[in-house]
Formats: sequence, C-alpha cells, structure tokens
Amino acid sequence: METATNPATAPRVPSARVLAVRPVGTTAVLAELSGLHDVLALQALLLEHPLPGQVDVLAAAETVMVKADSPAAARRMAALLPEMDLTVTAHAEGKLVVIEAVYDGEDLAEVGRLTGLGPDGVVAAHTGQVWTVAFGGFAPGFGYMVGENQSLEVPRRSSPRTAVPAGSVALAGNYSAVYPRKSPGGWQLIGRTEARMWDLSREQPALAAPGDRVQFRAVRELVEVSGATVDIAASEAVQPVHSGLRILAPGLQSLVQDLGRPGHAGLGVSTAGALDRSSVRRANRIVGNQPSAAVVESVAGGLRVQAVGDQVLAITGAPSALTIVAPSDTGDGAGEGDDGGLPEQVREVPMATPFALLDGETLAIGPPDRGFRTYLAIRGGVEADAVLGSRSTDTMSGIGPAPLAAGQLLGAGTATSSNVVGNPELQPEYPDAGVTVLDIVPGPRDDWFDAAALESLCSQEWAVTPRSNRVGMRLAGEPLRRSRDGELPSEGTMAGALQIPPDGQPVLFLADHPITGGYPVIGVVVDQQLDRAAQVPIGGSIRFRWAPGHAPASPDTSNEVSN
Repeated sequence: METATNPATAPRVPSARVLAVRPVGTTAVLAELSGLHDVLALQALLLEHPLPGQVDVLAAAETVMVKADSPAAARRMAALLPEMDLTVTAHAEGKLVVIEAVYDGEDLAEVGRLTGLGPDGVVAAHTGQVWTVAFGGFAPGFGYMVGENQSLEVPRRSSPRTAVPAGSVALAGNYSAVYPRKSPGGWQLIGRTEARMWDLSREQPALAAPGDRVQFRAVRELVEVSGATVDIAASEAVQPVHSGLRILAPGLQSLVQDLGRPGHAGLGVSTAGALDRSSVRRANRIVGNQPSAAVVESVAGGLRVQAVGDQVLAITGAPSALTIVAPSDTGDGAGEGDDGGLPEQVREVPMATPFALLDGETLAIGPPDRGFRTYLAIRGGVEADAVLGSRSTDTMSGIGPAPLAAGQLLGAGTATSSNVVGNPELQPEYPDAGVTVLDIVPGPRDDWFDAAALESLCSQEWAVTPRSNRVGMRLAGEPLRRSRDGELPSEGTMAGALQIPPDGQPVLFLADHPITGGYPVIGVVVDQQLDRAAQVPIGGSIRFRWAPGHAPASPDTSNEVSN
C-alpha cells in the first residue's frame, strides 16, 4: 500500500531555494519553486519575516508572487529571494476543520470512471484523507486543498458551468475545494455542504485559511448552519443620515471606493479600490480629507445628488460639466415663477475645486468630455462600514457596499485631515476616444509567445470593448497566438496584467481582478500608468509599447533571474 504524504509537512530536499524570479510589472515579482512544499515554505517565511517594502504574498501551485510598495523594493526582492534558504522553515500545523458533505454531485459518476474508483470509492478516498489548504484564489474563501495522495487527480470539465451552486464540493487536478458562493466554474462536482466557507461576521472570515487542515465527513442530509453571511446589500447598518447626500440618480454605475484593501490575497481577496487612485487622492486633498477617505466613483456621467445639510464637495477625474440647481422658493410674489415662487437658480462649478452644496441643492455630473470615470469627494468622506479595513466595493467578490441606488442616503463621515479645504488643482490630460499609449513590462510569461506575437502586441491598436468592467478591460484586435501548448498552473496576478486567454484577445486586469489565473500574462502595465488606463473610455483604443529598458531581449530568452 502506498504511503500517503502531506506536501505541507513533507521532508525538504537539501538546500531548497527559489529556482528563478520573474518580474511582474514594476512592483511585484514571481518566485518559481520546485513544488508545493517549497511554495508553502517560502510563503511561511515571508509572512513571518517580511522583506523590506513587502505589501502582500500570494502562494499558488508552483509560484509565490510578492507585491512591493515601490519599484525599488521589487528590485531588491528579486535579488534577495534566490538567497533565501527554505530548508530551515518549519510549518506550524494549522487548525483542523471538519466539513460535513452529502456526496451526490453531478460529476460523481464521471469522477468514479476517470479514477477507476467508482462513486463509492471516490467518497471513501475523499473522506479518508486530510486535506491541507495550500493557497486561496478565485474567490474569497475558495481554498485550493491538497490531499495526502494523488488518488483523486482528475481534469477540469471540458465545458465549464456558467453557475456552480454555493457549497459545491469539487475536484480539479490534484486539488479539492468548496465553492463559497454561486459562480461560474469548471471543476468536477462530487457533493455539497452547508458549511459557510466565507462569513464576514466571523473574526477570521475564511472557514479554512491557508495552512489549515480539512477533514470531510459524509452525511445523508445537511443541517443548515445558523448565522447569516454578511453580503454587500446587508453590510451597511440602517442608520438615520442627518448630513450627507441623497442619490437622485446613480448614472450607469456609481460605487463607494477608497484606496482598497491590500494584504488579503491569501484569503482570495484582491486589493480592489478606486481604479484612478490619483484622482481619489486629489479629490480628498481638495476637501481636506485623509487620502484614503471613501469617495463615489461614477462611470460616464449621469450621477445626480442632493445635499442633506450643507456640504463641501470636489469632483475630479474625467472632465465633465458640473451643474448645481438651487431649489425654487415658494413665496407670495406674483409673476416671479410659474408657481408664484422664485425661479430655480442654476450655476456651474469647475472640476478639481472645492465648492459648497447647500441643503436641498442638487448637483448633476454631465457626460465626460474625455476620460471615463469621475470621483466625488465629500468633506469627511463617505460613511460606510469597513470590510477588512476598507470601504471599497469589490464587484467580483461581492465585498463592500452595494452599488448606489436612487433614493439612497450617503452619510458624511469624519475622515478629515485639515480644518480647511485645499486649493484648486490642475488635472492631467485624460484619454479620449482616440489612441492611448501605455507602457508595459514583458512577462512573467512572455516566453509563451514567439517574436511575431510580441511584435503584434505592440504594433497594433487594441479596441476597448463594451464587455469591459472593473474586473478587466476586454480588448479586441488581431489575436495573439501562443508558441507552446498545455495549461499554465494557476499563479498570482495583479492589476495591470495582460492575460491572454485561448482566443488570443488580451484582457487588461483592473482593480477587481481575480487574484490567481491560469492563462499566461504576456506583459504588465507599469504601475504609474494604471490610473490613465482606467480612464480609457469604451470604444477607445490602446497601443502598448515596451517600457524603456524593458524590451524583451529575444523571443527565446526568458526574463527570469536564476540562481
């Protein structure tokens, strides 16, 4: 009988080290390792002893991505990682989580056929071993679990489902997982559970975090776990608003955003936050707020709000007409207004300038002349419940406040940094419907493409399609073809990454992107140009160019740094 081994506690090979380091844009690096045991060792070492400038650590099947707070810190990490000795790292055993499951999944018979175990054998193999959560990804609470043997190794479905029910117990490759919420997916479904894999009402939202062990127990029926999961619609306590803004019309999409929630990648939570970070800082600076105070991010104009109490506001981002209408005053005068009152008073205010919106007055943001997104800051910041340290809305994971709706009241908070407002500020040039040029750094997987594909990436104009959103900008052009076959094991990714799916049409990841991905990333937009990328309107075009000093040396040369 084969002896089962747990990758999280397997013996180390002598002098285990990082095999290679690849740049991921200008502010992250990707460390490649020999296997999952070294991945877990490096992750544990970095979490216990962070490198200078380290912001986040994201382990995956064969890699660990480390995000830095600056390009200089990322370059230092690239030099330090290959020198780290992973043999000295001892893993602390995580807690044991028992999950009850009914094994009646739609793919149970197929998994039994693929493994040769039959349905009963699959259940016995799944419940007869302890699984270790190696890393998180795909969605908050979605843990990639590795078992003690390879008896249940199966491929993903050839045709992914458009909707997998929450609580589905699934297999793919060497991993098992439980879907924490309803979502698309291509894993093989073998059962279901009522266990709440992600619950923001808990101190530790993830039921099973990286390093924890999971034991599945077969039952005939499920008992619903008490307690409700906090979602974006219910995360805000209903409190009377005495000072703030009433939403009269939210436009195409208006969301509460701040600078995001970094540091939770291991739980499957991306940073999210405002897409144009410099506009948020500018708006908050103008009204005297802290840089990270929550604002309203609105798309393509159409937002209309009314002051509840006197407010101080500033609008930054895409240049738009800002119109304020004062309420008509019903009086005794004859011939003044059609209803006997004073006529409405209309005035316009400039962008990037503090202004007063008095009680009852309304502000309308017109369609932008250039750019795509505007940011409304209210003195004190938008009041909303913080989730994992941020008030931002993550549209992919469902974390944070719900999109704004007509009739909603937004309270003004207390996140001020000064007793006075700031001066008007100059705004940068914003993209129009023409061509926007963005600098990119090759890799980490540019070696999956030949010279013709790399040249095509930067020689053509890519149209921004209407399928774009805060998760990513879907681009259309002459497809890019890979030079190698096979699947790339899931690895960490970041905002600015240009992922190339099988159809060859790039997806430029934005703030709400999935934290791991299995398609090769051909290049990454330099961090300082992400704000500009977020302002490219639907229907506009993007041309990429290699950032100075970062052009690929040759199509056959990897950009990795080996030890």
